[in-house]
Amino acid sequence: MARHESNGPETPATRFLRTHGVAYSSHPYAYEEHGGTRVSSRELNVAEHAVIKTLVMEDEKAAPLIVLMHGDLKVSTKELARQAARKHIEPCKPETANRHTGYLIGGTSPFGTRRKMPVFMEKTILDLPLVYINGGRRGFLVGVHPHDILRILQPTLVLVGH
Repeated sequence: MARHESNGPETPATRFLRTHGVAYSSHPYAYEEHGGTRVSSRELNVAEHAVIKTLVMEDEKAAPLIVLMHGDLKVSTKELARQAARKHIEPCKPETANRHTGYLIGGTSPFGTRRKMPVFMEKTILDLPLVYINGGRRGFLVGVHPHDILRILQPTLVLVGH
């Protein structure tokens, strides 16, 4: 059975991880509005490259998708659209992202979303031994092995970071 640290909140994301037998560690921190991965990496004392952003985007048909990206990199939406065989991809408006995921911006997790969406993950995330990703609440990250993300979300691997 997977081992979990339970010093974090119970969220749809942590329930999803437990249901799928994923071992994770809980990392609550002091959330700062618009602080992003810079703040969470500082608070957890880990490299920003190991903090993974969960970005909700949409294609030209307004179909939502999730992109997982290193905290210190940006997504080339043009390259993502090319690799995802879409005409155009852009970030969703915060209220639209909230409707699709059930999470508030700043607390969006790729696990346990309200609606199932295609997930695209920067391939180089798999090179890291451990990543920190939102656990479904502002100021709460979970530490997981990137290959567990690959197993339970079955993302399409892309190279779109810059």
